[in-house]
Amino acid sequence: MKLHVRHVTDYRYTLPLRYALQTLWLTPSSGPSQNVLFWSVGAPKKLFRQQDAFGNTIEDYTLVASESDNVRWSLVNAAGDIETLGVPEFVDAPNLPQPYFYLRATALAEPHFKLAEFGRQFLAQSVDGSADLQALLALSQGVANAVSYRKNSSNVSTTAMQAFEAGAGVCQDQAHVMVAVCRSLGYPARYVSGYFYAANEPDLASHAWVDVCLDVASRRWVSIDVTHSCLIDQRHIRLAMGTDYNACPPIKGVRQGGGEESMTVSISIVQV
Repeated sequence: MKLHVRHVTDYRYTLPLRYALQTLWLTPSSGPSQNVLFWSVGAPKKLFRQQDAFGNTIEDYTLVASESDNVRWSLVNAAGDIETLGVPEFVDAPNLPQPYFYLRATALAEPHFKLAEFGRQFLAQSVDGSADLQALLALSQGVANAVSYRKNSSNVSTTAMQAFEAGAGVCQDQAHVMVAVCRSLGYPARYVSGYFYAANEPDLASHAWVDVCLDVASRRWVSIDVTHSCLIDQRHIRLAMGTDYNACPPIKGVRQGGGEESMTVSISIVQV
């Protein structure tokens, strides 16, 4: 499937902005599940591209404004064409972190005995660095049932345990719970940000799912969409991955001045 994506982030400020440093995780890469045919990112200042520790393409820009500039808004946009292939299983490149790195606890996806107890309904504690795919899919269905999708029920700082105990969240929270359950049982797992094409589900255009390691020795992984309780398919566009949302948000930065900030995000995905 060939998809065209347009992602616009509009910042508005009540006072003049003096300084801003932003890092963008808005550039997808070609891989087993997709081919990037064309992609462009625009920002208020020149972008500098590099790769982070997880193999993601990231871009940085710095904005410095004088008092007379009166900067009260800024715009970041990304757009391009992606050919999705719908391949859910793949092997990591040798330069990426070892799978066991993704067992480490992180603020948003921390292992917990309650999550381990929940997860044992679906799969056993890991003993040899391998995982059963059908058991993982059953777990994803269990997580989706335990943490119902509910718009505006959480925020970017909601932890896996908070979402699990609340019994509700968005795709980000469902992914964090799945990652935390897997880590609690000894299965390396990581958070994936991306896009999801569905004409009748525009709220899911910005999406999140998980990678779980099927075999540590061969560095083989599988991508599972917890929200839809399925393997990723041609509706999914992979953007970035990390230990949790904090490691690969669309945009992260710091600023000086500007007073109160408001942000509007618009994402459209159409089939070409």
